[in-house]
Amino acid sequence: MPESLEDLVELLDLEMIDVDLYRGQQPQTALQRVFGGQVLGQALAAAGRTVDDGRIAHSLHAYFLRGGDTAVPIIYRVEGTRDGGSFSSRRVVASQHGKPIFYMSASFQKPEPGLDHQEPIPADVVPPDEAPTLASVLEAQSGRPAADWDREWAALDMRLAGVTGRQFWIRASGKLPDDPALHACVLAYASDLTLLGASLLPHGIVIGDRRIQPASLDHALWFHRDFRADEWLLYDQTSPSASGARGFATGRLYTEDGRLVASVAQEGLIRPVGLDLSK
Repeated sequence: MPESLEDLVELLDLEMIDVDLYRGQQPQTALQRVFGGQVLGQALAAAGRTVDDGRIAHSLHAYFLRGGDTAVPIIYRVEGTRDGGSFSSRRVVASQHGKPIFYMSASFQKPEPGLDHQEPIPADVVPPDEAPTLASVLEAQSGRPAADWDREWAALDMRLAGVTGRQFWIRASGKLPDDPALHACVLAYASDLTLLGASLLPHGIVIGDRRIQPASLDHALWFHRDFRADEWLLYDQTSPSASGARGFATGRLYTEDGRLVASVAQEGLIRPVGLDLSK
């Protein structure tokens, strides 16, 4: 994965090949498949390139169709499905080796005033400056050195915010330019990192357990309010259900001062491959 925040920003800066056609590069990685958050972030970046200035992403809905090849670039084709007075909608197809690996629909809105309410931020979370890093937690769970995890996810600063393992503080590991579209793409990238693991926690299993075959299947993200991805966001996650070798999880992202800025939902494969289900 990107070895620095600068590498992540470069990863999200797509090459334009033709009208509505973009190429996304790959980072150096030890992963066997392309990280789903990378495809989310790059697809949102491609869609955003085709809408009028001043319209910001408010939602995306995506399906992961095939595991991505980390050795070759990803091609993103954007379809301009609608441009109305206030909203623009786009459809993005990501392809490798001539086959689609990912579909996404995204909607963009011209900002306007309206009614406003939100659920409050969870209480009793550990402040970010007192929270252990995700790398140190994963080291304790997996035995793999924290330095290995740090190298793979160096573009993000993630810390465990609660004892249940369902709450994390997250931010980019450095200062980002003042571009709301880039902050949305970075948040889309980060939103896929820990969410599937929430559906394993009720069973006492962590995402790196070799007895489980995990993969993101679909992903939805709604942006509610302005935010910066380089400032702390609390990622509050829960899993209402797991069945049929699939886990369903939802998440909410709050600023440190308690504003709800985004909501996420995801279903993923959590297929048992060496797990005794009779226990």
